Amino acid sequence: MRRPPPLPSSPESQGEQEYASPSVLRPARRGPSVPKPSDSTSAPDEGADVVTGERGAETPPTSTRDVWRAARARRKALRAEIRRFTQRSRRRRIIWWSSIGAVVLLVGGSVAAAYSPLFAVERITVAGASTLDPAAVEAALSGQLGTPLALVDSSEVKAALLAFPLIETYALEARPPHDLTVRIVERTPIGVIRSDAGYTLVDAAGVALSTTSDQPAGQPLIDIAAGTDSTAFESAGLVVRSLPAELRAQLTGVSASTADDVTLTLSSGLTVVWGSAEKSALKSLVLEKALAAKPDAATVDVSSAETAVVG
Repeated sequence: MRRPPPLPSSPESQGEQEYASPSVLRPARRGPSVPKPSDSTSAPDEGADVVTGERGAETPPTSTRDVWRAARARRKALRAEIRRFTQRSRRRRIIWWSSIGAVVLLVGGSVAAAYSPLFAVERITVAGASTLDPAAVEAALSGQLGTPLALVDSSEVKAALLAFPLIETYALEARPPHDLTVRIVERTPIGVIRSDAGYTLVDAAGVALSTTSDQPAGQPLIDIAAGTDSTAFESAGLVVRSLPAELRAQLTGVSASTADDVTLTLSSGLTVVWGSAEKSALKSLVLEKALAAKPDAATVDVSSAETAVVG
């Protein structure tokens, strides 16, 4: 069965429906308000106010000065933000460069002071001299007085010390502000060599220390035909330097023809066949025990080191 069509509505109800339509309830878009035309064709009163929206309001024109001010304010704010975010790194850089500057200033000042007359040599001290006269060495080095400690010429010091053959090695010690210490190691003489010139005192390296007409007391006579440049002399020198002080004081003669047949003569007349310079410390102990066992021995052979042959 077909549904009948709806009844036509009356004009009054149709107007009410149009008034209650959802389209009327929607929010209006923002913009200039346009007056709704009335049913009458009459114009609005001259005294009525016309309301316009925000977009319809007129704004004053922007000048170049306003743009410049805005740009300057923007740059100022940007710089402030950059300073705020880089404050820690800038502080680190300041500390770092300040430390470097302080170190450079300290080093530069120290170097300048070291080479200035503030640290000039005023006193020279010789240490380690026993046979030599320290005053004579100090007088030979007097040319360094008044020289800054950092500018002391080691070559001039060496040339001045060459006049003292007893000096084997030396070392310079600067003691600010005005002291220069010279530490020397004297050569150890091992005996004398007899020649036409007299008795020449030599050390283990064969360096002539002094020459006298008489044999110095306490220095044994060295008899080596091959001379001071031979291996026999070198071996004899090592043997004499390895002797204990008590045995060294009794030594009156040293002879050798090769490096393996060094022979010693003591003040008691005892002859000691030493052999080579190897195991000299052990040979000294063996010799001491042999002499304790047989004090009246004429000869003792310790060349084998482990055992002594007493004759």
